[in-house]
Amino acid sequence: MFKSILIIGLGGGIGSILRYLTSLLANKYLNSLFPAATFIVNIIGCFLIGLLFGYMEKQQIASDNFKYFFITGFCGGYTTFSTFAIENVNLLQGQHTFTAFAYMAASIITGLFAVWLGIYLGK
Repeated sequence: MFKSILIIGLGGGIGSILRYLTSLLANKYLNSLFPAATFIVNIIGCFLIGLLFGYMEKQQIASDNFKYFFITGFCGGYTTFSTFAIENVNLLQGQHTFTAFAYMAASIITGLFAVWLGIYLGK
């Protein structure tokens, strides 16, 4: 278990650093009201987790270390939105449409409420 935690931490650290660098680059060239940096990070993260997931399936890679480093660690450190997206794609592919849309709606609505509540309580 300790080894898994280290692998996830290493991947997450690298992902977090690249998220920061991606945001710096995006903010340098895209100055607008639209949160372009976060949007770009989320889309890149979704693409990467899809690419890695597809690669693992095609190559039949069942290595927990590969999964921990790249998917849980790196993609999780880069953006948790990619995990949210792959979970919903898996639900939809498994014909669990209602659960997928309920999860999406509940996550967005509850997440926004939780942020508002946190700000309210923090003040």
